[in-house]
Amino acid sequence: MIIIINYEMGNIYSIRNALTYLGGKSSYSDDKDTILSASHIILPGVGSYRKAMGILHDKNLVAVLNEAVYEKHIPLLGICLGMQLLGLSSTEHGFTKGLGFINCAVDRFVDNPLAQTKIPHVGFNNVECNKKNPILLSGLNSSSDFYFTHSYRMEYQDDVCSGYCINGEKFTACAEHGKVFGTQFHPEKSQVNGLKLLINFLNVK
Repeated sequence: MIIIINYEMGNIYSIRNALTYLGGKSSYSDDKDTILSASHIILPGVGSYRKAMGILHDKNLVAVLNEAVYEKHIPLLGICLGMQLLGLSSTEHGFTKGLGFINCAVDRFVDNPLAQTKIPHVGFNNVECNKKNPILLSGLNSSSDFYFTHSYRMEYQDDVCSGYCINGEKFTACAEHGKVFGTQFHPEKSQVNGLKLLINFLNVK
């Protein structure tokens, strides 16, 4: 069973529809035992980083996710804000500490008209593969397009970045660290490429 974390900060319907289309069984939960019995966990997210981390703490989901990652070794995928929460921190609405599963910080795009930075960064954009044997991007072209909508981005770090995108600057669009994965883009809204990526995640054991 794939568990989508219920913390009131993500539109889950398109994710569940994509998983159902792929033949996956999913549920939406904030229950500790349910989450820790999952085959795979998805952390969605839309909105404020600070508010999201506050809710995760209030629901005791930070401790649950720590147990899932460090003790149970359950594959975890963060999507959009969910990916950012996997990082060290964010400057959105002031400094907020993140889950710390991925050794990268999150900051707002730097406004640079000369570099044609778009804020927010919305629409389809190419993701360039950054690893020889990526898991999430396996079987996709070395440059594949995915759907983005965000104003903050995870900094580029070569050791965890499996795919990068350019919006005035290079940033981490897809991250992998052990069994922890993140996509700044929305795979569930990225048509064939997104479905292939979700298949790759569900194949992680």
